[in-house]
Amino acid sequence: MSQIRGTTIIGIHRNGHTCIGGDGQVTLGDTVLKSKAVKIRRIYNDKVLVGFAGATADAFTLFEKFEERLKGNKGNLRKAAVELAREWRTDKVLRRLDAMLVAGDSSAILLISGAGDVLEPDDGIIAIGSGGSYALAAARALAANGKLANRTLIGEALRIAADICIYTNNNIMIEEV
Repeated sequence: MSQIRGTTIIGIHRNGHTCIGGDGQVTLGDTVLKSKAVKIRRIYNDKVLVGFAGATADAFTLFEKFEERLKGNKGNLRKAAVELAREWRTDKVLRRLDAMLVAGDSSAILLISGAGDVLEPDDGIIAIGSGGSYALAAARALAANGKLANRTLIGEALRIAADICIYTNNNIMIEEV
């Protein structure tokens, strides 16, 4: 049986601002099931952005857990992320969840995985999903060779990824905090 896939999420953190963007495509094998999926959410009183790649129901479970951790840590993004990753890796039910998260606020942007990873990129740019590598390469090139605003840079990187990756489309959603 084919796996549902087709997500590209990219984020950037520069100058105290975080911007996360994602495409809208969801595929099953070689068939597009949905072209306008929303893969980015605002949580913790709209102060934190979270984007996901992977199974939707699993991601929503993780969003809820992450928001609980943020509330318990008074909005401390890094501490909440480490606690979520620790629970995700060690809990018998959670460790079976198939998703990855990119989360950011005004202080940082992080990748959070079920393997226990909490990674903050050196250059402030991170991407996940089927077209993540394409979007990441494009964003790094754009950041190194221009002075684009975060939102513009993320949009251009996603459009480039959509032109290359068959699992990424041009129905782009971008949020910024």
